[in-house]
Amino acid sequence: MVDVLTQINIKCPITQVAEYATDPDHAPEWYVNIQSAEWKTPKPLKIGSEISFKAKFLGRELEYVYQIVEYIPGNKLIMKTANGPFPMETIYTWHSINNNLTRMTLRNKGNPTGFSSLFIPFMSVMMKRANMKDLKQIKSILENAR
Repeated sequence: MVDVLTQINIKCPITQVAEYATDPDHAPEWYVNIQSAEWKTPKPLKIGSEISFKAKFLGRELEYVYQIVEYIPGNKLIMKTANGPFPMETIYTWHSINNNLTRMTLRNKGNPTGFSSLFIPFMSVMMKRANMKDLKQIKSILENAR
């Protein structure tokens, strides 16, 4: 089982951070490993929405579909893999520190089936490193967009 928690403070209002982060069309811009995102259900994002992602992680091409299982705009988003080689749950939360500073938390947990057992001990470390790169990228995009 992998359970990775990362967080970052972003100098933007909570609504701006949450709206950008929850739009799957932006995922390839700020997720280092995601190459593409494709809506499988009609927009807008809501509970039950499904999005297909193509990614590259640990040298492997991955394709999986996430389903939105909880969505509280500006507060929390939980999505789980509906199919794919890596059963995963991804949780975003946002907390307003003040009117122009938001703490974004990114948590991934799951069971990395389909990977060599040699990779399992390193999976958490690799995911934490990738998640921090992702959070630094979204921070850079949002803070420089002003």
